[in-house]
Amino acid sequence: MNKIFKSSCGIILTLIILFSFIGCNTSDTTATTYNKDNLIVHYIDVGQADSILIQINNKNLLIDGGNRDDDDTIMKYLKKQGVAKLDYIIATHPHEDHIGGMASIIKKFDIGKFYAPKKLSTTATFENMVLALKNKNLKINEAKPGDTLNLGKNVECKILAPNSAEYDNLNNYSVVIKLTYGNTSFLFTGDAHKLNEKEMLSKGYDLSSDVLKVGHHGSSSSSSKEFLDKVKPKIAIISCGKNNDYGHPHKETLDELNKRKIKIYRTDKDGTIVFESDGKKITKK
Repeated sequence: MNKIFKSSCGIILTLIILFSFIGCNTSDTTATTYNKDNLIVHYIDVGQADSILIQINNKNLLIDGGNRDDDDTIMKYLKKQGVAKLDYIIATHPHEDHIGGMASIIKKFDIGKFYAPKKLSTTATFENMVLALKNKNLKINEAKPGDTLNLGKNVECKILAPNSAEYDNLNNYSVVIKLTYGNTSFLFTGDAHKLNEKEMLSKGYDLSSDVLKVGHHGSSSSSSKEFLDKVKPKIAIISCGKNNDYGHPHKETLDELNKRKIKIYRTDKDGTIVFESDGKKITKK
């Protein structure tokens, strides 16, 4: 019992030390051709999980790292896109289906800055991610509303959530990002629930976006009517697995999206989904 206790204490101590540094399936390796002067957003098919690659101005941002078994799929996909360095990584929240592949990704790629909410977890997946960061002398930067990521000219990448220090549900710690390129915009919501959406609405943030990554894999826990009315997306992306155990996306969410005549794309039906923006219009590739 003492050995187990000492081991657990050691892990927690490592996590606390790291956070004390917080600042404010294919073998084809042929790169797909895109206009590198444009914004490219890849919603990678990782089944019942999330992973999104954003490329602009020769910079790469990765939002989430899928499940643990998705690491090889994600790394192959990144290499296929010519990624050698991830200038930014955002782990939206410490659930396995969002950080499962992070440890392997961190070990494999050159990393600029790593962002996450200020929320510890004692799962093996989280601990592996933390140790991978520590081994590369990387710190976790706390994702705070109002902070921006520098993705170069004509781009604004702003953090909008989480807006509270404590939540009962881990999903509400989700980092929410709005990306604006020229006259086009994308909103990435992780697994943010309706509570998180309500907080963003109460803050008066400009949530309007052309493309919405639907929260929590299309669950009815997210995508409130008020939130959708404020975002007013033309396109909705749902990242979910075929015949998943959760029944995602839920009928309630699909009904609300369809009611607003929002074009829906789903990774369980469409596979990896890629959009390219020239700052004026968004094109599905």
